[in-house]
Amino acid sequence: MMKDSSPARNDWSEFLPKLLTVWREGYRLTDLKADALAGLTVAIVALPLSMAIAIASGVGPERGLFTAIIGGFLVSALGGSRYQIGGPAGAFIVLVSACVTATGVEGLILATLLSGVILIAAGALRIGTYIRYIPYPVTVGFTAGIAVIIFASQLREMFGLTLPGGEPGEILAKVEALWAARDTVTWAAVAVAALTAAVILGLRQVRPHWPGMLIGVVTASVVTAALGLPVATIGTRFGALPQILPAPSLPDLSLWREVLPWAASFALLGAIESLLSAVVADGMSGTRHRSNAELVAQGVANIGSAVFGGFCVTGTIARTATNVRAGSRGPVSGMLHALFLLAFLMVAAPLAAYIPLAALAGVLAVVAWGMAERHEFAALLRSSRGDALVVSVTFLLVVFRDLTEGIIVGFALAGLVFIKRMSETAAVRPRADQPETPRADRVVYHLEGPYFFGAAAQLGGVLDRIAEAPRALVLDMSAVPLIDSSGARGFHSLADRARRKGGQLYLVGLTHKLRRQLEAQGLREPEVLYLPDVQAVDAALDGPATAGESR
Repeated sequence: MMKDSSPARNDWSEFLPKLLTVWREGYRLTDLKADALAGLTVAIVALPLSMAIAIASGVGPERGLFTAIIGGFLVSALGGSRYQIGGPAGAFIVLVSACVTATGVEGLILATLLSGVILIAAGALRIGTYIRYIPYPVTVGFTAGIAVIIFASQLREMFGLTLPGGEPGEILAKVEALWAARDTVTWAAVAVAALTAAVILGLRQVRPHWPGMLIGVVTASVVTAALGLPVATIGTRFGALPQILPAPSLPDLSLWREVLPWAASFALLGAIESLLSAVVADGMSGTRHRSNAELVAQGVANIGSAVFGGFCVTGTIARTATNVRAGSRGPVSGMLHALFLLAFLMVAAPLAAYIPLAALAGVLAVVAWGMAERHEFAALLRSSRGDALVVSVTFLLVVFRDLTEGIIVGFALAGLVFIKRMSETAAVRPRADQPETPRADRVVYHLEGPYFFGAAAQLGGVLDRIAEAPRALVLDMSAVPLIDSSGARGFHSLADRARRKGGQLYLVGLTHKLRRQLEAQGLREPEVLYLPDVQAVDAALDGPATAGESR
């Protein structure tokens, strides 16, 4: 994969939409035909999924289509990824549902708009460069946790359960409430959900290029209508879908204080999800996305979605991967996918009333199964105790506590594991490999690995013990690539102890950059003497010249 070096601070080309790059490369009629076919393929996948995600999120199915149409178009038109497809994502179901419960649909729309502002600011500040450093165990634990939550959110519709009150959001309370309603199971709903899932999974095996989700939903709808099955449909629950986009309008801005925490959560999750999706597209296509341009585009898309009554927009991994596999040549396919969805809304929206909610639950159950990353999760559990801890804690916090808390704690744990591993690579040992004859008036130790705060804590005791030095205590730093302020402070203490015992600390083999860093931390001559190698130390000890003159 191509390396993505950090751009210069004054290089604004990193905000250039990939659409302009494609036009500059030369866009031909054959490219348009390929993009039209890819866009149609993605739209067929996005159609049932957008409505299913919206319903699972606690809003009407039409809002899922508004989100996919407006958000999807803007993400492709302005984004920094050549193949990214934007729209509603399963990862947002829990947050969106909780936000609707707490603030209502009006609060959700305002939170979506404010999250767009936050994402634009994050892109302008080039924060996208750093979001990509989310550790792999955190992403796997997070994604697996989301999969469990999505599956649990569909149990009510899959089993056709009737609850005396609202469905709890917290997963343990949800499972308890659903179990209490087990006597209300509608077996027709179970059959419809099972049929939908079976069609999708079966087609993946025998006809993987066919639109399994759409075929599964259509099949379930036809069977339900033909047999008159007693299951809830979009029409019986939500009424007829509108056949046109709503007029643009702003939500009630007076709620901004109440919804700001939701907006921040939407922005954080959207940034992570969209950049992960862009990385997946890069890996499949060999291209390289512009992360900060992608964040700006996601921000504009969220604002646009909110203005037209939609909710959170992000890059979607499944639809983006479908776009790449369908032969997309660039962002035009994503823009056309949005237009195809708009055409469906205008022409065929009345047909959506016949779609059983159990069929959409079956679709999301299959999505959750695919999101679970079971093999990756198991591999991380086996790989090391550190990775197993990070992926497990992230997963458990996401499922039983909060998405944002899972990401933050998982990231912090991953950082601690990384610090421990890096500190273990650092070592201090006598220079037994020296060719020169040992001397009684100096002792040489070799430091290896990064000497940062983690390693300084581990090696500080060793260095303190060797401060019982003769005339010269020499530290060979030629294998040290990094020193931070904690490491520099440790050298201050070591030099002071050596001097009080009548000795001198020599640091040899340092690169010019590291020496400048240490001097900036106040570690200057004559507190410590910098020499190129051990032979220069011996020359300084033997000759009448001072160490500074010997250099």
